Amino acid sequence: MKKAICLFLCLAMLLIPMAACSQSSSGDGGTTSAGDSGAAAAAPSGETEKITILYPGDESDRMTSFLNGEFAERMLQDLNMEVEVIFVPWDQYWDKKSIMLGAQEPIDLYWDGLVDLGQFVNKKEAQPLDDLIEQYGQDMLKVLPMDQIRGGIVDGQIYGIPSAYTPSSGMYQQVCVRQDLLEAVGMTEITSPEDLKEFATRAMEQFPNIKGAGDPLLMPLTRYFADQQMHTIGASYLAFVNEETGEVVSYYETEAFQELAKFNREMTLAGLYPDEMTTNYNERDSRLQSGNYLWVEGSLGKENEIIDAVRANAPDAVLKSYTLSPEKPKYITAAGGEVICIPYSAPNPSGAMKWLNWLYSSQENYLFAIYGVEGVDYEIVDGRINRLIGDDLFYEWMFRNKNYQLFTPDVDEEYIETYRNWDEGAIVSPAFGFMYSDENVKELELNLKEVEKQFSAIRTGFVDFDTAYPEAVEALKAAGIDEYIADLQAQLDAFMAAS
Repeated sequence: MKKAICLFLCLAMLLIPMAACSQSSSGDGGTTSAGDSGAAAAAPSGETEKITILYPGDESDRMTSFLNGEFAERMLQDLNMEVEVIFVPWDQYWDKKSIMLGAQEPIDLYWDGLVDLGQFVNKKEAQPLDDLIEQYGQDMLKVLPMDQIRGGIVDGQIYGIPSAYTPSSGMYQQVCVRQDLLEAVGMTEITSPEDLKEFATRAMEQFPNIKGAGDPLLMPLTRYFADQQMHTIGASYLAFVNEETGEVVSYYETEAFQELAKFNREMTLAGLYPDEMTTNYNERDSRLQSGNYLWVEGSLGKENEIIDAVRANAPDAVLKSYTLSPEKPKYITAAGGEVICIPYSAPNPSGAMKWLNWLYSSQENYLFAIYGVEGVDYEIVDGRINRLIGDDLFYEWMFRNKNYQLFTPDVDEEYIETYRNWDEGAIVSPAFGFMYSDENVKELELNLKEVEKQFSAIRTGFVDFDTAYPEAVEALKAAGIDEYIADLQAQLDAFMAAS
């Protein structure tokens, strides 16, 4: 489903003198060429600007009325702007985004994962933002400092805004579990794979509705089994970088991956991993939210993001996140996981930057965009935010900012204290801010991604490790993994030398 919401001019605009209306609409700065940095592109003085945002997910009823009503009025009042939001369901978003941007459809702003920013740059899907930030984004920098923004730099220029400014060390290395069920089976915490296996075994014996784990926990288990911490830097999971040495390695050939795959095979054979974990891997969040599964890969704050959806099916559910091997160091590897980009084909790049700047310019604007109208959609009591509706507006996680973030009443103070101090003692990865380019290895990368499909069933434990793994590694070698790793290593070495 795709819906477009247009915010129309108010009646008062009809009173603008005829002289103003005589300005040419075809020659104004509302369009920028593919080679332009985008800093020009403002609408002529007195005219209403328009921007179009490409947005993932389904549009709720409240989002429709909000965008057509209070939001439309606020955009005209604050920015003299109409905002069109094109919604694309999650399962179609990435394919649709590529098609629309490839066709140079009039999109001014879009979201994606920060880790893939280098690919967007290579595909000409993201334009440099340095001049736009300089002219139209100065308020934004008060709460998105340049140390955060530099996470969106590729080849010395800013191509994306890392939009989630939060504690981020050990990102995606946690496991978010059904704490209520953990305690019900006589356990208190999760710190190891053995704890996970024991939890799943007890829970499936005690609760007939529980179908098992919801996620094979690739990154949390990698953290546990790795002698030295590492994180992904190439396409998908093909290449990881060692945090201590800066060495780029073929992930599927590491001992950590092999131990992970063997553990997951044990879990599958024990009946603790359902088949759908392999066949429908990307639905892992949905599985936990169904109330019938035990855990999913977590990140700081994950439990608060999805608890309402879980409780819709399991009213007494309690979620809690744990880090496996908590004694091992945590690394800050990226400026969060989200990035906002402005494509070269954007009709109004300056308007897009103005909108982002407006959103971050005050807590009032931030809360309005994320939560809606105070007293209608939310209320604030004793410094806590209480949502009065169940419908999503703009995703909080996409724009989360620790300067403005508020917690709901059910989040205890101990968690908030842990959250605020999460990055204390964390180590900034030497590869922080590195964005790889596949410019020299595009065909190689396509071949490797095709081979990588063989590892999907191996990493989830769906197939016999001793039989399938050697064949998959042989295919990986034949497809050129060593050349791919060498290219990434050269890029990373150059980046670290320049840094």
